Amino acid sequence: MAAYCGKYKDELIRNAAYIGTPGKGILAADESTGTIGKRLASIGVENVEENRRALRELLFTAPGALECLSGVILFEETLYQSTRDGRPFVDVLAAAGVLAGIKVDKGTVVLAGTDGETTTQGHDGLAERCRRYYAAGARFAKWRAVLSIGASRPSQLAVDANAQGLARYAIICQENGLVPIVEAEILVDGEHGIERCAEVTELVLAACYKALSDHHVLLEGTLLKPNMVTPGSDAKKASPEAVAEHTVRALLRTVPPAVPAIVFLSGGQSEEEATRNLNAMNQAAAKDKKPWSLTFSFGRALQQSTLKAWAGKEENVGKAQAALLARCTANSQATLGAYAGNAAGGEGVSESLHVKDYKY
Repeated sequence: MAAYCGKYKDELIRNAAYIGTPGKGILAADESTGTIGKRLASIGVENVEENRRALRELLFTAPGALECLSGVILFEETLYQSTRDGRPFVDVLAAAGVLAGIKVDKGTVVLAGTDGETTTQGHDGLAERCRRYYAAGARFAKWRAVLSIGASRPSQLAVDANAQGLARYAIICQENGLVPIVEAEILVDGEHGIERCAEVTELVLAACYKALSDHHVLLEGTLLKPNMVTPGSDAKKASPEAVAEHTVRALLRTVPPAVPAIVFLSGGQSEEEATRNLNAMNQAAAKDKKPWSLTFSFGRALQQSTLKAWAGKEENVGKAQAALLARCTANSQATLGAYAGNAAGGEGVSESLHVKDYKY
């Protein structure tokens, strides 16, 4: 059967292509209440709604930053919040030409029949939630599946279950007007080398695209959010050129040309490391005549130095927004393979953001 062709077809294709515009990327500001609480605690700020709202306002109103972005992923709470002067965040983003996205999964649960591997929940009631989110102004969605590398991981059961879950989510989103981001993250935890990560990345992405095809998902109206192919967190680091070589090759072997863009997650890399690796990939991909744009969907790798600069203090907002602009500009350049490593340095830019078994 042919790919899905519903009333949103043209809109889905248009929005997916727009989000993948070279020179732009996605700010992932979809941390759950618990996760953002940990970020706020790191700077001594209480986890209450007003502080969460204030941080998001700082991000969404940073002068110049939205010019480097095509999309922002929101948590459900944030989708309905406004600036201090009453402007809905969705309207603030739209005025700058930035599409609002929404995290729609409900987190991971242990997958029965495996040794602690997980699958992602949230399909129940998803169609109705997507309709509500679309009415509120969201135009794309995110769903995170998580796999890990080990002696017997990932199991074929975990690979297949997560691929099927992503495909079910994707078609439900498309039927309700939202471009689905297909996020199949292979955690960096472990001692494995870069070749093993490449092998598992290819295995997982091949299963995902088989499942997407089986569910008649319109690939032109989707985005892929994968991990970069790197050595494990306990192994020796690879150069940006090695990361680029292995990542682009894995993608060329598995991702159909119909997909308009690949928006990488940072996976616990430092801000500067993620930018340099993205830049190297675009330089390498230019030689391989890649069929899709390679951009970013960074959360921690866009916010760490910003958070430290802010420290929850009103008088630091300008300083924090300048830090965000520096990272957005650097990553915008990296999507074009033009980053010269000259981003303004700030506290935290080279700090590892790896958290073992990372959960939102």
